[in-house]
Amino acid sequence: MALTKEIAIDKIEVVENGAVQVRQITRIMEDGTELSASYHRWALVPGADLTGQDAKVVAIANAVWTAEVIAAYQAQQEANKPAGV
Repeated sequence: MALTKEIAIDKIEVVENGAVQVRQITRIMEDGTELSASYHRWALVPGADLTGQDAKVVAIANAVWTAEVIAAYQAQQEANKPAGV
């Protein structure tokens, strides 16, 4: 009876504003049978630092985050700032 822990990126999504949403699954396995699973999610906005991200996440972000997408995201953020900030 061997217990193992498997961690993998199981979902990568790109949303309308160019943000990349990532889901990581952690599985606890016993002799090939999944005993439990838990998830951790995070999002990366266009132009974010990709240091430490999974290679698949980096590849998708680099493909999606063109200069135009990053500029549009930054413009959207500026437009959404409260007055006086």
